Amino acid sequence: MDVQIRPITADDVEGFHHALDFVAREKRYLAFLEAPPITEIRAFVLGNISSGNPQIVAVTSAEGVVGWCDILPKARLVYRHSGVLGLGLLPPYRGKGLGKELIQTALAVARAAHLHRVELTVREPNENAIALYKKLGFLTEGIHRDAVCVDGTYENLITMAILL
Repeated sequence: MDVQIRPITADDVEGFHHALDFVAREKRYLAFLEAPPITEIRAFVLGNISSGNPQIVAVTSAEGVVGWCDILPKARLVYRHSGVLGLGLLPPYRGKGLGKELIQTALAVARAAHLHRVELTVREPNENAIALYKKLGFLTEGIHRDAVCVDGTYENLITMAILL
């Protein structure tokens, strides 16, 4: 498997949009059920590039963007030392160590940007992701009961964080 892990570029916008939309439509992992419009995604990516926010992609020559990890600094001044991690991989690329590589690369960029804390939320049934986050040093900080409702089914949301 020839996968390159690297910072996102403007040329990756459409591929990132496609991957994000695919994972969102699975209704199992993300906080939205479809990707925002491509114009919003373009602005998001270009804003991250210009701000130096960690946004890392996994890219293959055959399929383009197959996964991503971003860490977005919080907007309010008292929280600016913190970032929020987002991650996704297309199904054929899961369970192959790419999530770990994406997160480690994004955390290195976050450290260089002087972020002190990185947090995330993960749905409780996503045991593989929870195990990966724990393996990388994230600690569970809380459970938000019935915080997610998709198609009439409630799920708990787990909050995890790591201090850099």
